[in-house]
Amino acid sequence: MGKIIFYEGRNFQGRHWECSSDCMDTFRHFNCCNSIRVSGGHWVAYEKPHYMGYQYILGPGEYPDYRNWMGFNNCVRSCQMFSPYRGSYKMRIYNRPDMMGHTMEFMDDCPNVFDRFHFRDIYSCNIMEGFWIFYEHPNYRGRQYFLRPGEYRACGDWGCHNPMVGSFRRMRTVM
Repeated sequence: MGKIIFYEGRNFQGRHWECSSDCMDTFRHFNCCNSIRVSGGHWVAYEKPHYMGYQYILGPGEYPDYRNWMGFNNCVRSCQMFSPYRGSYKMRIYNRPDMMGHTMEFMDDCPNVFDRFHFRDIYSCNIMEGFWIFYEHPNYRGRQYFLRPGEYRACGDWGCHNPMVGSFRRMRTVM
């Protein structure tokens, strides 16, 4: 059973709230979030309600400060738990919207999209197997975007405002 605990203060101080299922709006439970403890499961925390805004992928462990989960601020307004995936991984990326243009298929992590794909922008993709994380910058840095199996016809479909993806990796049980 998964559980995530949100704390208003850094280093697990102050008011806190325990969650063991998806929550579309955390506003009534806490005002801000400066530390998180994940005692079970894997989670995506979102900056805004209804699973919108910046995304933070969290595995079991302690995050004493929002910068430890690559947070841009201390705002967490929704969260979703997901089950780790243990099968094979496969996705196809495109340099144009609607699965058009140059395409390339991947089954493993990519620390630098430009080095392998020769384009800086991914406008659409098809996640065929596994969960994937897109990062804004190379070497798994910057904003994170969690992608489940399915077609993403535009970068906005995975929550991004621009198509720049610097790196991506498979979401596995150990992060």
